[in-house]
Amino acid sequence: MDATRPPLTAGRPIVFSDLDRTLFFSLNALYLDGEDADAPALRVAEIHEGRPIAYITVAAHELLGDLAATHHFVPVTTRTSAQYRRMLIPGPLPRYAITGNGGTILRDGVVDGDWTARIDAILACSAAPLEEIARELRREEFAVWMLRLRDAEKRFLYAVVDRTAITAEVLDGLTDWCHERGWAVSLQGRKLYCVPHGITKHDALAEVALRLGGGPTLAAGDSLLDQGMLLAADRALRPAHGELESTGFTHGKLTVTTGRGVRAGEEIVRGMRSWADAASPSDC
Repeated sequence: MDATRPPLTAGRPIVFSDLDRTLFFSLNALYLDGEDADAPALRVAEIHEGRPIAYITVAAHELLGDLAATHHFVPVTTRTSAQYRRMLIPGPLPRYAITGNGGTILRDGVVDGDWTARIDAILACSAAPLEEIARELRREEFAVWMLRLRDAEKRFLYAVVDRTAITAEVLDGLTDWCHERGWAVSLQGRKLYCVPHGITKHDALAEVALRLGGGPTLAAGDSLLDQGMLLAADRALRPAHGELESTGFTHGKLTVTTGRGVRAGEEIVRGMRSWADAASPSDC
């Protein structure tokens, strides 16, 4: 891995991007429509238990590596730090990364203890305990659609679900119940996330942007958990798939890709690089 990283210069543009279904895609999320011969060349982006499970186009991989070497690139994910470290992100080790939906900031790959303590203090007085939410999710009537339930570093919960068995009525009811207790619900593919309101990607974005010199920001993401981040950034990108596409989310600073799936991911990387180049101070 190239160790070169952009200098810590005030005013440099900062690119924040969600990872899953924004830049990297599982086999079921590739959306390789059209003729097989026209499909883009792919590169493995994640290996788990000896198997490749996520992909990025070869062109996007090269562009992302170049972006990370010349501009501030901050990966942002709802994954735990351990899950994040499985991802094969091109370019130098990011100076900062945001994991756990904003609950953890990694600085040079190491958990930032000050941020962790701040989040713990916020959660102690703003959200129902994780155990209370877990008990609700383990209700007998939910067993028909909830296949596995896990906690993420004791901060939030996620479950693998059967999308065909969970109804809109049940999902809306769970969302309302959690909201009353200071938690948010997000359904992304086959995963259902329950996250305290006090853990957000946009709060972590603001903190990291300040640490990196307060330059202009761009954010990219596809899910409801990314919405605040997209609103907070100076510019935003989202793919034409995912939760935000389903809800029709848009605003004046947002650009939506023309493609979807892994092609949308390449579009997003190209857009990030183009914006970062244009937003860079002339003396960088």
